[in-house]
Amino acid sequence: MIPVPPGVRVLIATKPIDFRKGADSLAALAKETLAQDPFAGAVLVFRSRRADRVKILVWDGSGLVLIWKRLEQGAFKLNTERVPR
Repeated sequence: MIPVPPGVRVLIATKPIDFRKGADSLAALAKETLAQDPFAGAVLVFRSRRADRVKILVWDGSGLVLIWKRLEQGAFKLNTERVPR
């Protein structure tokens, strides 16, 4: 599990992406399609078509960090319900 500090927004893209995309392409996708600033400190989560992989993009203050995770068995179950603020 990856701990997320309190107050950090975690945004989950509900549609699968092309997993060949790197950090710069995902940042552009977040800005153009999701209308989110990838440099604002939010954690952006993207999934593969089979949902066995995720890419997590975050700005750490000095650069973009791309985390890539693949499950050996099963698939990620993403809860896409909106959480009240």
